[in-house]
Amino acid sequence: MTPEGMHDLVRRLYPLCRSITGDGVRATLDVIAEQVALDRHEVPTGTPVLDWTVPREWNIRAAWIRDPSGRKVVDFADLNLHVVGYSVPVHRRMPLAELRAHLHTLPDQPDLVPYRTSYYTETWGFCLAQRVLDGLPEGEYEVLIDSTLADGHLTYAEHVVPGRTEEEVLISCHVCHPSLANDNLAGIAVAVAFAQRLENPRFTYRFVFAPGTIGAITWLARNDPGRIRHGLTLACAGDPGVLHYKRSRRGDTAIDRAFALLTDAEVLDFTPYGYDERQYCSPGFNLPVGSLTRTPYAGYPEYHTSGDDPDFVSAEAMSGTLAALTRVMSALEADRRYVNLSPFGEPQLGRRGLYGSLGGRSDAERAQMAMLWVLNLADGDHDLLAIAERSGLPFETVADAAGRLEAAGLLKGDR
Repeated sequence: MTPEGMHDLVRRLYPLCRSITGDGVRATLDVIAEQVALDRHEVPTGTPVLDWTVPREWNIRAAWIRDPSGRKVVDFADLNLHVVGYSVPVHRRMPLAELRAHLHTLPDQPDLVPYRTSYYTETWGFCLAQRVLDGLPEGEYEVLIDSTLADGHLTYAEHVVPGRTEEEVLISCHVCHPSLANDNLAGIAVAVAFAQRLENPRFTYRFVFAPGTIGAITWLARNDPGRIRHGLTLACAGDPGVLHYKRSRRGDTAIDRAFALLTDAEVLDFTPYGYDERQYCSPGFNLPVGSLTRTPYAGYPEYHTSGDDPDFVSAEAMSGTLAALTRVMSALEADRRYVNLSPFGEPQLGRRGLYGSLGGRSDAERAQMAMLWVLNLADGDHDLLAIAERSGLPFETVADAAGRLEAAGLLKGDR
């Protein structure tokens, strides 16, 4: 998928009304399934999942507010952020004073519509720009929310790229936000583009597209995550900010170290708040799962507002996120622990053709130093990331040196 293709995917998904359950999630997965094969799962309402229970399914068909003249002043058909997520059905007339208790605005951002939800409390409401609210006349208003909240299912999907080993890389995206291009559609687009790039990987890659919090909890309740070797949540992947990587709860896993070593991302310490990394990193699981974003959770003015539209994200920014993800995963594919099979003194490299093979390379001196560092630290305890960290040499140079030494019979890799 090209950078422009990622942006086109964001634009196509943007109008769909997603929530933690419902047909909007299914429609989103339908579009994703045109790009990568998906295995879908429907989990019935009432199913216990860890300390939670799968909620009732919410769907909505229409919603609006008519002013005293009969004019629609707020209409779900124009923007699905206009309705508080999981609003129960309502069709009533009421004065503006009563209606105000059900209206949500952003007084400090008067031209933007906020995103609000009420997943686990039965209520209803509308979201609108403060400037629109300020212009509403007194009088009687008619409100309609044509929705259903009933037993149904929670839907999530997986795309698996089989690897040469059963150890897994988990990439998790939330699919529950309506019409928010950066949070969460840009992350979905980058995940899909990365999945399409994978070809005969070492690890098995598992992409999980699930509603936030309850979806990740449901996935964890229904699966054994013991094979996960590396993982991350992917969101806010297309805004103009710089890349940020939040470490896993462990803080020193291979993926944590790789992002710090190989990318320009600002590395943040773990906090139990944000996206679904907090579920994967809950103490009972404590998985090696970090979080990749550009501007972090709630860190930009457009966050959870109508300002987070397709024009807010760019193909260039998503391409940059994809490039960083690809470089890190390529390094993790190559990362190994080696044992020096000739550890007593420095082995003679010249008679094995290893010095001569570097002739003419512009980086011959650096490549030679990489061989010496690998031989010295190939003790079964240091992986290639650790050797690159300690030597200050590029990871790719270190990995290339290890490959040459292994081919010459001087190293044995752990797998």
